[in-house]
Amino acid sequence: MPYTFVPLEFERLPVEESRARVRAFRDPVRRRRSVRDFSPDPVPLDLVDTAIEAAASAPSGANRQPWRFVVVRGPDTKRRIREGAEAEEREFYERRAPPKWLADLAPLGTDWHKPFLETAPVLVVMFAIDWEPEVGPDGTESRHKGYYVQESVGIAAGVLLAALNSAGLATLTHTPSPMRFLGEILDRPKNERPFLLIPVGYPAPDATVPDIKKKPLDEVREIR
Repeated sequence: MPYTFVPLEFERLPVEESRARVRAFRDPVRRRRSVRDFSPDPVPLDLVDTAIEAAASAPSGANRQPWRFVVVRGPDTKRRIREGAEAEEREFYERRAPPKWLADLAPLGTDWHKPFLETAPVLVVMFAIDWEPEVGPDGTESRHKGYYVQESVGIAAGVLLAALNSAGLATLTHTPSPMRFLGEILDRPKNERPFLLIPVGYPAPDATVPDIKKKPLDEVREIR
């Protein structure tokens, strides 16, 4: 059935207010850092839920909304996820990764040990829904494939990170590869593909991050 179209709710702001708002968004986002040293202090679940609500409002191909967010807080499940991730990461660092990739990672000081997967009070695991089961009028079962699934879930991930950052929470984007173990541990259906693992919490008091720089505007933007 076609959608019912409704008037757009939109407020055109004065230019100076627009400038103030976008700068107020930009500045804390630019200060965001990937954190690997987390405090075990608990995080209010409503903060995470509100950030997920924001992420779930992201645009998606044909409005299929091909994402699922699994919030993990139980210590046993976090331990199993750490064990699965470390097994894959150890294989990556010791066998699969090409020398150039390892050379690029070396200044960051990362390795296959991932204690933050247990220390962080919350893990948000994003799954991409590649297809959904569908039953036709004659009872025939089929698969309704998604559209632009990778792009849609990537946009939602960016919104989620920005929302969690706005709540004063630290995050890390973690992508152990392959990630099939996440679907098995979290008992996800076969049409859901692990996309991103995000530890969420507060930084440990002694947390440190690499002293990296971001490219300036004139290196990432062109005007034609």
